[in-house]
Amino acid sequence: MSTSAPENPLAISVEFAEGVMRVALQDGRALEVPLGWFPRLQEATPEEREDLRLIGGGVGIHWPQLDEDLSVRALLYRAESAA
Repeated sequence: MSTSAPENPLAISVEFAEGVMRVALQDGRALEVPLGWFPRLQEATPEEREDLRLIGGGVGIHWPQLDEDLSVRALLYRAESAA
């Protein structure tokens, strides 16, 4: 039996609070990362940050007003590396 993480973690929701971005994953995990890692998101207005799309069935997040894209896998990797 394998206990490794799924190949493609999928986001189901994204929210922002007090300088952080929270991403809920389909497998039940929750990821919280500082907005300081992403200058465009940090400098954006709340309205620009909230205007997002989950892309590829949740493998990525896209902000059309900011022309910013993040992959969920990269977010997980970066968060694990920072821990």
